This record gives sequence, C-alpha cells and structure tokens, in this order.
Amino acid sequence: MTNETTQQKLIKYNEFFSIEHEFSINILPAEASKITSYEQFLTSIPTPFKMASDMTTIDQAALRPLQGLSGVAGQLVEFLNHQSSKIDLLIGYILSQQDDEQHRYQGVKFGGGGLLFIADTPFEISQILEMKVFLLNENCAVYCYGEVIEIEKDTHGYSHKVIFHYIREDDREVLVRTSLHEQSKQLQALAQQRNQENTP
Repeated sequence: MTNETTQQKLIKYNEFFSIEHEFSINILPAEASKITSYEQFLTSIPTPFKMASDMTTIDQAALRPLQGLSGVAGQLVEFLNHQSSKIDLLIGYILSQQDDEQHRYQGVKFGGGGLLFIADTPFEISQILEMKVFLLNENCAVYCYGEVIEIEKDTHGYSHKVIFHYIREDDREVLVRTSLHEQSKQLQALAQQRNQENTP
C-alpha cells in the first residue's frame, strides 16, 4: 500500500475515462502477506485471464496493419475478423466459468483507473481486494488487485470506489478500449431512440 492521500488516489481514479455499465465482479479480500510485489501478482494471475488478455493483444497487433486495405485484402481482413470473433466467443465461455456466484458483486462503472461496485455490507477504506472483472458481452475479463478509496451508502447498498493497485498494462488498455467501445454503443442506442421518438 502507498502513502498517497485520498485526494491523490481520487485523481488517479479519474485519470482515465470511465463509463456507467453493469457487469459482474468477483471480489475477495486480499491476504496482506499473499501478494507483496507486482512480480508476485503477475505469477498469481489465473491462466484463463492471462490467455484472454494475450489473445486480445495479439488480435489487435495482427489486424492493425491490415485495417486500411481494400479489395481481396479487405476480404482477408473480414475473414480474420470472423475467426477472431469465434475465438472471442470461446474465450468468453471459458472466462464465464471463472465467475463464482458466491463471491459475485454488481459492478456499475469501470475505466482504466478503477471501478465502482455495490455491496450489501461495506468493505473497509484502504482495503486491498482481489478482483475478477467480467465484461462478458465484450468477451473481456480482467484479473487485478484494487484498493478501496471511497464508500458511500445509498438505496442500493454500499457503493465502493476502487483504484487499481496491481493490474497489467495490457489489461488496463483492454479496459480503456472496452469502455470507449461501450460508450460508442450507448451513444448509438441513444441516437436510435431519439430518431424513433422524432419519427411521426
């Protein structure tokens, strides 16, 4: 744990764009003695999470140079995108098996700096949490450690604001991309709704 002030941690939380979106998250209080360095954290990541993140990174790197091509090359890109989608579905299924109902909480907001989740009973400020974040409609899941920096009680329970304590940079990038993609989908849905309302 760092000696940063709450204000510094909130700045870190708000450093990245975040979006309201419901998702599942598995949470366990982390044993203080279990993970004491980033290197230990890396070795503790469950294999399905490593595999999912690595495959997403490989896909992005492989398809990027081909994006601007057209003609036959464009058809190749389309074929590769279909293959990638099939692999994503398989990965999504494998990751869904990691979602333990016993430790499941409701996530309501996420981004590259941290996330917000709801619990019936509060954790503690500065508590370190082992987290499995499931954004399965995007075939995305991330294993990380977070630190509780703010707790507020509302009608739904206790809202916990968490910054990432240990997270792979590739996984952070995945969350950033996913948040932007989710925002794009929400904006499209909003525009479609407005068009329907304006259609006589």
